[in-house]
Amino acid sequence: MKVHVTDLKPGDRLLTDTFNSVGLHILPGGTVVQRDEISLLIRHRVGHVSIQAGGLLQYGEELGHGLDIEFDEVIMNYEATFLEALSQGCFTPALVDATLQPLLETLDKQKDVVSLLLLLDREDIDTYQHSLQVGLLSYYIATWLGHSKEECYRISRAGYLHDIGKSQISLSILNNPGLLSPAEDAELRRHTDYGYDIIRGSMKDEAAALVALQHHEYEDGSGYPAGLGKSELHPYTEIVTVADIYMKLTTSRLSRPKQGLVSVLRQVHEWGFGRLNGNVVQALTGHLLPGFVGKTVQLSNGETGTIVMNNALDIFKPLIKVNEGYRDLSRERTLTVEEVLV
Repeated sequence: MKVHVTDLKPGDRLLTDTFNSVGLHILPGGTVVQRDEISLLIRHRVGHVSIQAGGLLQYGEELGHGLDIEFDEVIMNYEATFLEALSQGCFTPALVDATLQPLLETLDKQKDVVSLLLLLDREDIDTYQHSLQVGLLSYYIATWLGHSKEECYRISRAGYLHDIGKSQISLSILNNPGLLSPAEDAELRRHTDYGYDIIRGSMKDEAAALVALQHHEYEDGSGYPAGLGKSELHPYTEIVTVADIYMKLTTSRLSRPKQGLVSVLRQVHEWGFGRLNGNVVQALTGHLLPGFVGKTVQLSNGETGTIVMNNALDIFKPLIKVNEGYRDLSRERTLTVEEVLV
């Protein structure tokens, strides 16, 4: 059957040789395409290809290995969207919807958000993976805040696309693990403007475009590109910004070691008093922390145990079962939960 290259999935097999518009041979028939081959076809602006019918992975599998495969497919499709924006300055919104909607329908059945975040917690997170993380967490936060089903999807899509402007930034800047020069940092910050223009030129969703423009703005006016204050931020932006910061802080960087989910949640909680929207932060902490009950955690003294009860008066000081005994962190104030292990 014939499909557009942006609809290809890892494991699809090409039926015939593939050529670009000027007759250059790109891939031979029989090739089993993976992410690299799909990216190659997109770079050469190949439109449609013929593949063997059947054998495509379906959505709706349970949390675990099956859902992990779905995430890989979504990440690959985001890469296709990213490369399309890179080469053409716009993207196909139908691919975004066809990718994101089925996944969110699957995740509606997944109530253990902590396990989901642990599944998404990978080494070497790139722009594609981070965008998926932010889109999914934005969806859950929007749900917890009581937004309608349609709004939750639009907020998730805005989170999924918030960094699309990075498609216009040089790879030498995006992949630089060290400190950027002032000129490089200024160029990187322009990804918010690029994202706004790309989304406006691709789809009729002004809110998503504003999220791309504003997701580095903070309520106290300390953000960029315009130093906006609380009253000037779109409500969707305030959700995506919290999701963006939370997921970014759980990722290791050269200047900052990887932090555990609870440590990051504690930091985001503190930023909810002036820098980030307090209601959004409370929705995140209020719904994630109960999900830590029953999880194995590591304490700041190196011990491991299981959270058995949260403390209503101090949400970051739960009761922990360690071996045959218990540690009440509300009494042992120097002890903290450093990492969720499983």
